[in-house]
Amino acid sequence: MFFTLVIGNFCAYATDGDTTAVLRDKKPKKPKKEKSEIRTGWTFGILPSVAYDADKGFQYGVLANVYDFGDGSAYPDYFHSLYFEAAYTTKRSGLFRFAYDSKHLLPGHHLKLDVSYLPDALCDFYGYNGYQTVYNGGWAKKKSDDYISRAFYKSQRDLLRIAGDIDGNIGGNWYWNAGLGVLWYKIAPVNIDMINKGKKPENMLPYVDGLYDKYVKWGILTPAEANGGWHPYVRGGISFDNRDRLQNTKKGMNADMFLTYYAGFGEDKGANSLIFNASFRHFVPVYKDVITFAYRLAAQLDVAGDAPFYLNNYYNNLFIQRVLYEGLGGGNTCRGILRHRISAKSYAFANVEFRFQICKFDIGKEHFFIGLNPFVDMGLILQPYRLDQQVIVDNIVKNDPEFNLDDLDDYIVFDDTKNVYRPHFSGGLGLKLMMNDNFVLSVDWAVPFDKRDNDGMANIYVKMGYMF
Repeated sequence: MFFTLVIGNFCAYATDGDTTAVLRDKKPKKPKKEKSEIRTGWTFGILPSVAYDADKGFQYGVLANVYDFGDGSAYPDYFHSLYFEAAYTTKRSGLFRFAYDSKHLLPGHHLKLDVSYLPDALCDFYGYNGYQTVYNGGWAKKKSDDYISRAFYKSQRDLLRIAGDIDGNIGGNWYWNAGLGVLWYKIAPVNIDMINKGKKPENMLPYVDGLYDKYVKWGILTPAEANGGWHPYVRGGISFDNRDRLQNTKKGMNADMFLTYYAGFGEDKGANSLIFNASFRHFVPVYKDVITFAYRLAAQLDVAGDAPFYLNNYYNNLFIQRVLYEGLGGGNTCRGILRHRISAKSYAFANVEFRFQICKFDIGKEHFFIGLNPFVDMGLILQPYRLDQQVIVDNIVKNDPEFNLDDLDDYIVFDDTKNVYRPHFSGGLGLKLMMNDNFVLSVDWAVPFDKRDNDGMANIYVKMGYMF
């Protein structure tokens, strides 16, 4: 699933997202690498976009990335990057994106712009509060005796994102950060007619309510929240960064704290909210540049207002690098656990891994290495959604009279609130292929430690870059 083509000064490669990584040094320093190892000037790549995500399926499309390495004084980092991608997956998730990244357009500042449209016809929806919502994997598996629909744990979600982020140096390794942007969400039940179009009768989805439809009928999702809306935002915070580089980091720390204020317009216009994020990344060299111990601790808290569930599922970042960060569960937070399996108002997570460099080699002018990284991930709910059993029962009687109330325990566990706060663990092994100390193809295999997070099944993710 990885392709490299080198023709003169042109290089092309496959990716599923932006690979930008610009170090925030004050002045370009003389490179320590041999002259033959340094890339200069412009490089341009265009290739099919190929990736795989257990939650989204096989991705196919086209991408183009333009790098300006200038005189090579900043190598392996670059002066400017322009990134374009249009792709789709076999599970009907789309990706249409432009991103620009530079620390030279505005000297002394790191600037990043992102415009993305991300339609998702089968977006995962597993309910609220992690283990408080029962996951019945057989309901979505056609060969199971308990099969209801392949789309039972799905909804439709379209996301348009326009974002701009910038930082500047305060002093030493401390930086201020600011951002402006807007998110537009369209949330709806799965469009069964569209999914069934052109399919054979035996492969068509049945017209039955999924979990999302039930949450609407049961009053857990408000009508406005269930349909999405426009959410302009403003962001500000501080960060500390003394890493030696952003990709393939060998040593250093990176910590940040910031607040994001979201306003609400459209049907969900009352959803004004203030969200706090904090993260800490630490990279410890164990043996030369061959073995590195790396870990990340992060938390997102809904501190004021009433954020809709889809904004709580959107994991905020100071600078957008991967296409979309979603918490908790999935290839960007807790690998091996189902995407959105841990949905709550506030949560924390941790990633711990060893990074081994196995071998290095050159192909033409390009420099490569292969690495392995065993890892363990953990997710934890800090503030759950309030699920009032009596209110839900009353709404079922009123809006879903055909539902048997004796079956409610198959969906939500009301009498074990401690279960909500139980950590979710997963672990696995990653394979990395890096080019020019910058471009990283990542293949991660992961499995949950508790079968309630994915029936104990392993997941595979083919993405760009290290997860952190």
